[in-house]
Amino acid sequence: MQQNRLLTSALVIFFVSILLSGFTQKTKPTLYIIGDSTVRNTNEGYGGWGSYIAELFDTTKISVSNQAMAGRSTRTFIKEKRWDKVLSTLKPGDFVIMQFGHNEGSVPDTSKAGYRGVLRGTGDETKELTWEDGEKETVHTYGWYLRKFVKEAKEKGATPIIASMIPRNQWKDGKVPRADKDFGKWAMETAQTENILFIDLNKITAEKYEKMGPEKVKTLFPTDHTHTNPEGARINAASVVEGLKMNKKHPLNKYLKKKKS
Repeated sequence: MQQNRLLTSALVIFFVSILLSGFTQKTKPTLYIIGDSTVRNTNEGYGGWGSYIAELFDTTKISVSNQAMAGRSTRTFIKEKRWDKVLSTLKPGDFVIMQFGHNEGSVPDTSKAGYRGVLRGTGDETKELTWEDGEKETVHTYGWYLRKFVKEAKEKGATPIIASMIPRNQWKDGKVPRADKDFGKWAMETAQTENILFIDLNKITAEKYEKMGPEKVKTLFPTDHTHTNPEGARINAASVVEGLKMNKKHPLNKYLKKKKS
């Protein structure tokens, strides 16, 4: 009799632990990252910061899903339904960091060059395009696309964060030019309008580059002035976390790795 009771108790404890484990697994938040090749780059010798930022988080408490894709702009990330894929699994308590700006600069039209381009600014201006197959497309401003990401993430109960684009390896009078006149500025304005965290990744990393100097920074860029190697990617990942820590009350902070004393 006593053996039966012990067996029953053991089975109850076993099944309760499974249920609790499943509950914990389901409620574990995910940090989604969306962007371009500066965020995710699978080419040999290169790296995007989104592929290394998990090293800075406690992944026993939060999952990291880097959904960035090389060559995409805000417009094409949506057009190719990559954002829909993120939305399909996005749940309350999740986070989304978005960093675009490197592929939006061309004039939007139906040419190969214009496929990724967006309208400049944050307004509601639009441009109507008709593709060769008759498909109609309405192109919006950079700010409009960012607002779409933000609003739809919020509707899912997630917390969106906007980051400015990483700086390029370009120099003028010993300084790295900032993106505070165009895409970085519009990213900041959109974050302010939507009342969400803005991480000035462009500024934070540019200041690091200036301390390092052109010769050292050159070693972080294998072939061009835009795409970093893994070392450069880790520098940018650290900059994202530094920007996050500037807002100490932000809920994502509690998932960062604790410094070992």
